[in-house]
Amino acid sequence: MSVPTSTGGRIARFALNAYAGLALLYLFIPIIWIFAFSFNEPKGNYNVEWQRFTLGNWADPFRDEALTGAFVESLKIAAISTMVATVLGSMIAIALARYRFRGSGGLNFFLVLPLTTPEIVLGSSLATLFLDWDITRGFTTVVIAHVMFQVSFVALTVRARVRGFDWTLEQAAQDLGASPLRTFWKVTFPLILPGILAAALLSFALSLDDFIITLFNAGSLVTFPLYINGSFRVKFPPEVNVLASVILIVSVALMLGGTLWGARGRRKSSTA
Repeated sequence: MSVPTSTGGRIARFALNAYAGLALLYLFIPIIWIFAFSFNEPKGNYNVEWQRFTLGNWADPFRDEALTGAFVESLKIAAISTMVATVLGSMIAIALARYRFRGSGGLNFFLVLPLTTPEIVLGSSLATLFLDWDITRGFTTVVIAHVMFQVSFVALTVRARVRGFDWTLEQAAQDLGASPLRTFWKVTFPLILPGILAAALLSFALSLDDFIITLFNAGSLVTFPLYINGSFRVKFPPEVNVLASVILIVSVALMLGGTLWGARGRRKSSTA
């Protein structure tokens, strides 16, 4: 009776591994496709059919001035909104995890609300608000709109990290004569920094590829996703694949660096 059980276990493991492999393949096919076609030299305006291999696209990825301008605008918006959202979201997360106060339950509800609200609702309501207040839509309104939904992601991500924090470490540091501010920067902040960096990376990625909320609040501003959507009716140059591949490579490098750095910090804390 043990042989069928063993055989059934091997079949189950094989089926599970096959399912996981197919799921990963499904997720990575678009990424592989984008990266592969960054080396294609198309005959026409659309880089959708493989012609021949070339490195020319990577040698000069910024030759399309309109595309480069849109890409730079997206980077600036993502950088500014990420910095603001990371500071605000981290403070909210620490406050919710560290203290108990009246209204904390309602604050949790409002943190989750932007995550469950469709983007078209958020984008259109913000656009209506800016129009009612006679605010010209452009760079500033897009940054404000991005910060609005980024704060929730940052706060929830950092709070998940802070929940496992041993607050007695702060008390021990203060018993040794450290001020509350010094305790935070020397004890608390280094231990929760990996969570903050992970939240910032997620926030940056969400801002960089946002389309719907940006569409409602950009006005005449053109970002990278808006440019791709608008130009696809006329052309789809290989530079789009190159810039998308650059974003992917940088994101993966930052993620791996943060993971290794966090693992190194955990090893140091465990041996201390």
